Amino acid sequence: MISQDSIEALKARLDIVDVVGSYIELKKAGGNFKAPCPFHEEKSPSFVVSPQKQIFHCFGCGAGGDAVKFVMEYEKLNYPEALEKLADSYNFTLAYTDNKHNKPRSQVMEKLNEWYQSLLTKNQTAFSYLQERGIYENSIEKFGIGYAPDSNATLNFIRSQQFSIKEAVDMGVVGYNQERNHTYARFIERITFPIFSANGSIVGFGGRTITGHQAKYVNSPETAFFNKSRLLYAYHLAKQSLHKKGEIIITEGYLDVIMLHQAGFDNAVATLGTALTHEHLPLLRKGSPRIVMAYDGDKAGRAAALKASKLLSASGFNGGVVVFDGGLDPADMVKEGRVEELSSMFRKAKAFIEFVLDEILSLYNLKDPKEREACREDCVGYLKTLSPSLQEAYKPILAAKLGGFVIKPSLIKVSNTNSMDTNNIRKDSHRDMWELSLIKTILDKPEYIEQILDVIDPSFLQFHSYEFSLVLQGKQDTPEIMAIRVDETITPLQDEEALNAELITFLTRYYERELKKVNIASNISFEEKAFYIRKFRGKIAKLKRGELVTPND
Repeated sequence: MISQDSIEALKARLDIVDVVGSYIELKKAGGNFKAPCPFHEEKSPSFVVSPQKQIFHCFGCGAGGDAVKFVMEYEKLNYPEALEKLADSYNFTLAYTDNKHNKPRSQVMEKLNEWYQSLLTKNQTAFSYLQERGIYENSIEKFGIGYAPDSNATLNFIRSQQFSIKEAVDMGVVGYNQERNHTYARFIERITFPIFSANGSIVGFGGRTITGHQAKYVNSPETAFFNKSRLLYAYHLAKQSLHKKGEIIITEGYLDVIMLHQAGFDNAVATLGTALTHEHLPLLRKGSPRIVMAYDGDKAGRAAALKASKLLSASGFNGGVVVFDGGLDPADMVKEGRVEELSSMFRKAKAFIEFVLDEILSLYNLKDPKEREACREDCVGYLKTLSPSLQEAYKPILAAKLGGFVIKPSLIKVSNTNSMDTNNIRKDSHRDMWELSLIKTILDKPEYIEQILDVIDPSFLQFHSYEFSLVLQGKQDTPEIMAIRVDETITPLQDEEALNAELITFLTRYYERELKKVNIASNISFEEKAFYIRKFRGKIAKLKRGELVTPND
């Protein structure tokens, strides 16, 4: 078992916004952050993350909890697995109550990479290939480039370092064929490029064949540590520079990144053999950099650039696209010494929205009325993914690009889909803000709880007695209480003086209601009615003199 002290030490390192933001894209909303809920389908975002409370809560489906709970729900892990996942991400070593577990994450990746690096200079073919591409020896060292030999040599090395084959399988460097009961190295006779997490841990490899294998490049398979849709090659090396420069350059390949860094563009990264996806956005959002997409000018490259530009513009990112025509790529231009030209191209990158519109227009014959109509609908459909102000700004630009073809404003409905749907919050019940404020006061300032309980019973609350009872039972992780904790419109009472004044006002109204009920009651005797009338009138009189009363007074 993981020791409780270790769990608390890990939790102290975690930031709920950082953890959740590494999985989904969060947007600032006052003191909180919000997003569409990842746990149920919804049109308007009702998922809230509170950095102050260090919790998340969905007002739609009720999901909520701390950073560990989010990872459990999102990754479908149990509690210990989620803790271990987070510990690895934060380079934190957990302590276990049983000694057999007291060891850090397997170091097989690091040892294997050191070995691959030592083999590179011994393989003339691999080393010469890198030199021919213009890669310097200091870049080989900086990026940890190596060479993977045949399968048996790799398996033997893993065993010689006292690692189990299961460890290597779990880390994705060894494959296992269950039908044949056969293990094999995943990287065979390839130049290797270690892939690091944002925090600098090796989580996978990319491999480039030098023996003419049909697959020119391969990447590690998905593992508990490696998800190519959330990683960017060399991000750990580029993150300091991209924050300083306020810009990140995204390319399509390892060699492009290495050569760009070599030329001083040390804010360059690459996707890992996959298109840019929604899962990349949280990483790109950090530091709010301008994004430059540097893609090949062939059909596949332009299609990828179009898809990425649609995604980034719809998500509110600033930046543009540089397309490399003539069969060249960034690596080639650096090798040819065209660094100033590259720098100019990055500065003049075509803005995402303009690039998307121009690419869509290029797909149609605008001289044909039917195709022009189809093109207009395609463009309008794209504009509808943008903010209302951008929709309005680009309607006349699109009309001009279509050769003056008129676009009626009614064709693009301006709607704000980014605001939180407050109807998701307690749809079927009345919200009494005073009662909710009282509950939040207990949550935020538990030192007042005895003072409140001296004068108020949960039954006194008309609308939120259930939530009040949950707090008294210590059930703060229920959806009802989570909703109160993250709701910024509910404010706790500030101090003891304000609390007393509010309690007097609340109790006065409560006992006045009780007095009316007694006056019209027909199911109690005259003696009982007289007793309660005197009792409630006495309480009200004391309250109006500024004295708090207890239920037993």
